[in-house]
Formats: sequence, C-alpha cells, structure tokens
Amino acid sequence: MDSSSLRERQKERRRARIYNVAIDLFKQGGFQTTTATDIARASNVSRGTFFNYYPYKEAVLLDYGSEVMDRLRELAERRLSEGAAPLTVLYEVWDALADENTRERDLFPPLAYEVMNPNPERARTAYQALPLSKVIELILRPLHQDGRVRTDLSLQRISNLIADTYLMVALRWSAYGTERSLHEEMRLALSLLLEGALRRESR
Repeated sequence: MDSSSLRERQKERRRARIYNVAIDLFKQGGFQTTTATDIARASNVSRGTFFNYYPYKEAVLLDYGSEVMDRLRELAERRLSEGAAPLTVLYEVWDALADENTRERDLFPPLAYEVMNPNPERARTAYQALPLSKVIELILRPLHQDGRVRTDLSLQRISNLIADTYLMVALRWSAYGTERSLHEEMRLALSLLLEGALRRESR
C-alpha cells in the first residue's frame, strides 16, 4: 500500500471516529449544548482538526441524514424489485422515516433547519445530503410511467412537494408534539397529498 492510500484510510478512520463520537455526544447531552470543542476533545483531535472534517457542527448531522437516506433508498429499491406496489412502498418508506425521526427526536430539528439555512451554500449542501425527494421520485416513477400520476406537474415537482411536506410536518411534531404519533401524522399528511397527486379516474 502506498503512502497516499494509507493517508486516505487514516483520514477516513479519523472522520468516522469524529462522526461516531459526535453523534453519541448529541444523543447524550443534546445537540445544542454539545460544542465542537467537546467533540474534538472526546475524539482525541484538535479543534482545528474537527473543522477540517466538518466546517460547522451541523455538518455532522448531514452525514447522519445521508446514512438514513441511503437506507431508505435501499428499502425502496428492494421492495420495488420484489414486486411490491409503489404506493405500498411509499408508505413503508414513510413509516421507516417516521420511526427513525421518533427514535432520534432531538437530532431531527437541527438537521431539518439546516435545509432552510439562510446561508444558500449551507442550505444547498443540506439539500444534496438529504435527497428524500429523489427516493420518492424513484418510488412514484412506475405510477408516472403508467399514467396514474397527474401530468400537469412534473414527477420531480410532485416528489419535492411530498418531501417538503414531510419536513414541515415532522418539524412541527418534533417541536410541539401532538396527540398523534409522528407515524400517524405522517400517514395522514401523505394520504392528503396523494389524493391530489393521483389522477382521478373518470366516472
């Protein structure tokens, strides 16, 4: 193994260590109260080294969110390949995401807020790290090809609207809570959205 490959592997291991330590600290002490200095100290690296890997604290959460999106995409691809109906798959992915957000209720708000960061570059980075709309688009594409989805809106726009709705409903639930579980809130929101997204059969 040449020296450059060794350095890259060392960097990957260091980044993974910082990430895992940071997520543990966020879960134990809360995202807001955990500082970059806390993470660096617990990871046995300097504060400057932390910022070399993560330019701001929220960037750690983008790695977490990206992992969640990868799992959702894998679930969607597997279920579609097994012949499951697209709408069934969409609800299964919706439920899986709601379950994840319920388990990690304290991590979701700062992650979601990053998508709406007033800094355009940070908002763009967050949007690219959390491609929920792409997963939804993958699931709905068979319905679009069969002509069962509205044609006055593009599939991309429909998928974006569904993903945006998830974001806002989950944020409100995380911040204020309701009598219903997030699982129930998200199913209600998705049902309402799909009534507008699916083409009505003529009678």
